Amino acid sequence: MHDLVIFDCDGVLVDSEVISNQVLVDNLAHHGLHLALRECMSMFVGGTMVGVRDKARAMGAVLPEDWIDQIYAETYDRLRAGVPLVPGIADLLAGLDQKGIPCCVASNGSPDKMKITLGQNGLWDRFKDVMFSAHVLGTGKPDPKMFRLAAEHFGATAPVVIEDSHSGVTAAIRAGMRCLAYAPHGGGEKLADLGAEVITDMSQAHGVLGL
Repeated sequence: MHDLVIFDCDGVLVDSEVISNQVLVDNLAHHGLHLALRECMSMFVGGTMVGVRDKARAMGAVLPEDWIDQIYAETYDRLRAGVPLVPGIADLLAGLDQKGIPCCVASNGSPDKMKITLGQNGLWDRFKDVMFSAHVLGTGKPDPKMFRLAAEHFGATAPVVIEDSHSGVTAAIRAGMRCLAYAPHGGGEKLADLGAEVITDMSQAHGVLGL
């Protein structure tokens, strides 16, 4: 039995990836880099905004020095308009509560962003004290440090990670942790190749976690 579930935030708890990446597509187009939404998500989901900036510049985007602040402001404004929970997450959290299995969040996103997305869905209060952010720790996925710190915090010996990105799965595998890769829209083969067990619906996590 697992003694801790570590959730990624964007795309796993809240269905925010499409919204955030559409903002990115629109913004980069103004700076000379034209990408399709699927292309943008394939390249940037799970990364840090510093990484996005550097890759976009390498691809020809002419970005101002304060671009990261600009894109965060645009993204936060769009997210405030409404972000739904990932389907099935509420039931999964309830199942974990019934079994007494603790859970936490480990994300490359900022606490400010998570306060917006989780706050409007009633999850901020649940996770605010067990939230591990690359912005706070100074290191993000695919570095496994965030996951290891989360396990240490709970004294967990058999944690499981639920992720949706290449960098997140890589971090979990590097940390020596079992990883479920949530891939509802395809692309699970690449995550499976990294060592994750792919699920396409959150309801499938119940059986895997013994709920």
